[in-house]
Amino acid sequence: MDAQAKQCNHVEHEFGPVWDGQSRMLILGSMPSPKSREAAFYYMHPRNRFWPVMEAVFANLADASDRAGDSAESRRTFALRHGIALWDVIASCDITGASDASIRNAVPNDLAPILRGAPISHIFTTGAKAAQLYRKLITPELAAAGFDIDMTPLPSTSPANAAKHLSDLIDDYRNAFRAAGISVNA
Repeated sequence: MDAQAKQCNHVEHEFGPVWDGQSRMLILGSMPSPKSREAAFYYMHPRNRFWPVMEAVFANLADASDRAGDSAESRRTFALRHGIALWDVIASCDITGASDASIRNAVPNDLAPILRGAPISHIFTTGAKAAQLYRKLITPELAAAGFDIDMTPLPSTSPANAAKHLSDLIDDYRNAFRAAGISVNA
């Protein structure tokens, strides 16, 4: 790997959360990958399995039009139709590429506006680093603001998490959502 690829950069989260007044769950990543930052939307790397997992768990199998698709707009529509809010734990940090392990100097996002504006019943984090940073940076802020919402860590859907096959991720996500009382398809 060349020196440029290993360079740590300061990154600001440049696009906002996806949510509306009907969002029932909030899914948080750590910080968008370079591909997602380029597209200004969540989980846009073509090998990230987030959207195939969401389709498998939430899409109405009897409705061929109920798909996430490939565009930011179709994915936004899919998420909102299924009560899914999306954002990230981190507002800014120093990071090398898309490596969660390299994250330093993380500054958290303020989740309170979403939690005040939508009936979020559960928060999920994608990946170990998102869960770790949520517990360290977000939990104290939410407690201080009077919020008490359970958080469940989920495995990363990143292609870097090659140990998890798509079918394993689908099972893990479906089971976690069910355990949190979120309605999923069969």
